[in-house]
Amino acid sequence: MLVTNRFVVDEDVAEAFTARAHAALAALAARPGYQRGQLVRALDDPRHWCLVTEWESVGTYRRALGGFDVKITAVPLLAESVDEPSAYEPLATAAPGGDVVTVASDRAAGPYR
Repeated sequence: MLVTNRFVVDEDVAEAFTARAHAALAALAARPGYQRGQLVRALDDPRHWCLVTEWESVGTYRRALGGFDVKITAVPLLAESVDEPSAYEPLATAAPGGDVVTVASDRAAGPYR
Protein backbone atom coordinates (compact mmCIF):
# COMPACT_ATOMS: atom_id res chain seq x y z
CA MET A 1 0.00 0.00 0.00
CA LEU A 2 1.28 3.45 -0.90
CA VAL A 3 0.59 6.53 1.23
CA THR A 4 1.30 10.00 -0.15
CA ASN A 5 0.89 13.06 2.03
CA ARG A 6 1.41 16.32 0.13
CA PHE A 7 2.38 19.58 1.81
CA VAL A 8 2.71 23.19 0.72
CA VAL A 9 5.41 24.74 2.90
CA ASP A 10 6.53 28.37 2.85
CA GLU A 11 10.27 28.65 2.32
CA ASP A 12 10.79 30.55 5.59
CA VAL A 13 9.59 27.50 7.59
CA ALA A 14 11.03 24.77 5.35
CA GLU A 15 13.89 23.98 7.74
CA ALA A 16 11.52 23.43 10.68
CA PHE A 17 9.18 21.42 8.44
CA THR A 18 11.95 19.09 7.27
CA ALA A 19 13.07 18.46 10.86
CA ARG A 20 9.50 17.51 11.79
CA ALA A 21 9.13 15.38 8.65
CA HIS A 22 12.37 13.52 9.41
CA ALA A 23 11.10 12.75 12.91
CA ALA A 24 7.75 11.58 11.50
CA LEU A 25 9.48 9.37 8.94
CA ALA A 26 11.66 7.81 11.63
CA ALA A 27 8.63 7.09 13.83
CA LEU A 28 6.74 5.51 10.94
CA ALA A 29 9.81 3.49 9.89
CA ALA A 30 9.94 1.89 13.33
CA ARG A 31 6.44 0.42 13.02
CA PRO A 32 5.67 -3.16 11.91
CA GLY A 33 4.59 -3.41 8.28
CA TYR A 34 6.58 -0.37 7.15
CA GLN A 35 8.47 -1.15 3.94
CA ARG A 36 10.07 2.12 2.82
CA GLY A 37 9.57 5.84 2.76
CA GLN A 38 10.99 9.11 1.60
CA LEU A 39 10.51 12.84 1.87
CA VAL A 40 10.54 14.46 -1.56
CA ARG A 41 10.30 18.03 -2.83
CA ALA A 42 9.02 19.26 -6.19
CA LEU A 43 11.75 20.41 -8.56
CA ASP A 44 9.50 23.01 -10.19
CA ASP A 45 8.23 24.60 -6.97
CA PRO A 46 10.25 24.09 -3.77
CA ARG A 47 7.21 24.89 -1.61
CA HIS A 48 5.64 21.53 -2.57
CA TRP A 49 6.71 18.48 -0.55
CA CYS A 50 5.47 14.92 -0.27
CA LEU A 51 6.00 12.27 2.39
CA VAL A 52 5.69 8.91 0.63
CA THR A 53 5.56 5.64 2.56
CA GLU A 54 4.92 2.06 1.54
CA TRP A 55 3.24 -0.48 3.81
CA GLU A 56 2.65 -4.20 3.85
CA SER A 57 -1.12 -3.65 4.04
CA VAL A 58 -3.77 -1.12 4.94
CA GLY A 59 -4.05 -2.79 8.34
CA THR A 60 -0.37 -2.32 9.20
CA TYR A 61 -0.58 1.33 8.18
CA ARG A 62 -3.67 1.97 10.29
CA ARG A 63 -2.14 0.18 13.28
CA ALA A 64 1.05 2.22 12.83
CA LEU A 65 -0.93 5.43 13.23
CA GLY A 66 -1.90 4.25 16.73
CA GLY A 67 1.69 3.90 17.96
CA PHE A 68 2.67 6.40 20.67
CA ASP A 69 5.71 7.82 18.84
CA VAL A 70 3.67 8.12 15.64
CA LYS A 71 0.86 9.92 17.49
CA ILE A 72 3.37 12.40 18.91
CA THR A 73 5.50 13.07 15.83
CA ALA A 74 3.79 11.92 12.62
CA VAL A 75 0.06 12.42 13.16
CA PRO A 76 0.30 16.19 13.85
CA LEU A 77 2.42 16.62 10.72
CA LEU A 78 0.12 14.45 8.59
CA ALA A 79 -2.84 16.54 9.75
CA GLU A 80 -1.19 19.53 8.02
CA SER A 81 -1.06 17.79 4.64
CA VAL A 82 -3.25 18.78 1.72
CA ASP A 83 -6.78 17.49 2.34
CA GLU A 84 -7.08 14.79 -0.32
CA PRO A 85 -7.02 11.00 -0.50
CA SER A 86 -3.59 9.74 0.56
CA ALA A 87 -3.75 5.91 0.69
CA TYR A 88 -3.51 3.95 -2.55
CA GLU A 89 -3.54 0.25 -3.31
CA PRO A 90 -1.21 -1.08 -6.02
CA LEU A 91 -3.14 -2.47 -8.99
CA ALA A 92 -0.36 -2.79 -11.58
CA THR A 93 3.41 -3.10 -11.23
CA ALA A 94 6.35 -3.51 -13.57
CA ALA A 95 9.96 -4.27 -12.74
CA PRO A 96 12.67 -2.66 -14.90
CA GLY A 97 12.41 -4.34 -18.28
CA GLY A 98 9.59 -6.54 -17.03
CA ASP A 99 5.99 -7.09 -17.93
CA VAL A 100 3.12 -5.25 -16.30
CA VAL A 101 1.54 -7.42 -13.62
CA THR A 102 -1.99 -6.58 -12.48
CA VAL A 103 -3.82 -7.60 -9.33
CA ALA A 104 -7.43 -7.34 -8.25
CA SER A 105 -8.52 -4.52 -6.01
CA ASP A 106 -9.25 -5.23 -2.36
CA ARG A 107 -12.29 -2.94 -2.72
CA ALA A 108 -14.39 -5.29 -4.87
CA ALA A 109 -14.19 -8.39 -7.05
CA GLY A 110 -12.31 -8.07 -10.33
CA PRO A 111 -9.44 -5.86 -11.40
CA TYR A 112 -9.70 -2.10 -10.87
CA ARG A 113 -13.14 -2.04 -9.31
